[in-house]
Amino acid sequence: MVLLIKNIKELLQVRESQIKFISGKEMSTLPSIKNAFLLIENETIIDYGSMVHFKNISVDKTIDATGKMVMPAYCDSHTHIVYAGNRELEFVDRINGLSYEEIAKRGGGILNSAKTLQNTSEDALYEQSIQRIKEVMALGTGALEIKSGYGLNVESELKMLRVIKRIKENFPIEIKATFLGAHAIPLEYKNDKKGYIDLIINVMLPEISKEGLANYIDVFCEKGYFSLEDTEQILKAGEKFGLIPKIHVNQFNAFGGVSLGIKYNALSVDHLEELNDEDITALQNSLTMPVALPSCSYFLSIPYTPGRKLINAGLPMALASDYNPGSTPSGNMNFVLSTACIKMKITPEEAINAATINGAYAMGIADNYGSITIGKKANLIITKKIPSYYYLPYAFGDNHIDQVIIKGESILY
Repeated sequence: MVLLIKNIKELLQVRESQIKFISGKEMSTLPSIKNAFLLIENETIIDYGSMVHFKNISVDKTIDATGKMVMPAYCDSHTHIVYAGNRELEFVDRINGLSYEEIAKRGGGILNSAKTLQNTSEDALYEQSIQRIKEVMALGTGALEIKSGYGLNVESELKMLRVIKRIKENFPIEIKATFLGAHAIPLEYKNDKKGYIDLIINVMLPEISKEGLANYIDVFCEKGYFSLEDTEQILKAGEKFGLIPKIHVNQFNAFGGVSLGIKYNALSVDHLEELNDEDITALQNSLTMPVALPSCSYFLSIPYTPGRKLINAGLPMALASDYNPGSTPSGNMNFVLSTACIKMKITPEEAINAATINGAYAMGIADNYGSITIGKKANLIITKKIPSYYYLPYAFGDNHIDQVIIKGESILY
């Protein structure tokens, strides 16, 4: 099928060449074409340009985008969207003064989600999860990384990854799976962390590899969870099974996790609410993508990733949602954009670059997603009639989306 989108008010994130990611000062530039057209054949972008140069051709379907913006769909490179139940009572606990760490110490947090998930069937987990998948697709997400980590035993970690695989098979959205068995220490291993790490390395990883269930490996490298030594041991084991690191670092403390991730060629290091000069230097000498999760900072009332500092140091940055039941129960990437602009002092251009082309890089899919480039997949957002793309983060409480196109097809979730 050939689809033509015409009379586009402004076509955003136009990249003529295959650029992997955008860094530093370049992040403030968002290439665009006003009064544009976009031509799609099946799943692929085959042409674009100014309407002045458009030549009438035979197409199967035409969308008139008069007054509307068209941009790449969001690439959300960090989510925990497959989970069971919710943690709304902990939300109230935080309002009443308990910290995230205090809730975790008394059996809440990740362990709470793990208990619920362990008692949920695979089919029920799938049904709960696909409702969220449909919601984020309707909100403009066209590619999604999904982590395990709420299983914390062999059976339940595999259950999560199998659900992720089912989602990938049944939905057009691009999915990457990350094994995060090292998300927390389960209660039965409270006094035997080494035993749990051995379980991850010697039992979980071989089974995951055998079934081909994961692309990446993750560790919650944080005080009270997994130390640098623990993290290195797990990353080494993952490396043997061909799993590339994408790790949680510096959410509450900065103690060398960034450098460790870079040592093992991490595709991304995520959170970074705490960041020091050594981390900046390490990132400057790497191809690792720093990923900020501003809606997590918003929800937990913790510091925001110093995105301005990263960009001013000549570094790239991606934005992701961190969609999860405990610290970010939302996958709304437009809210992520707004929060980055408002709280991190990131410009709209930088935020859109971070959530599209740099997000695609942080998922390992930049060759096919994240920009308007001939040959890439046609994953698109068509906005409602808005005055400019600045309006997207500015009017943060509104839904600005008219249509979402995934792999060349309009979705109707």
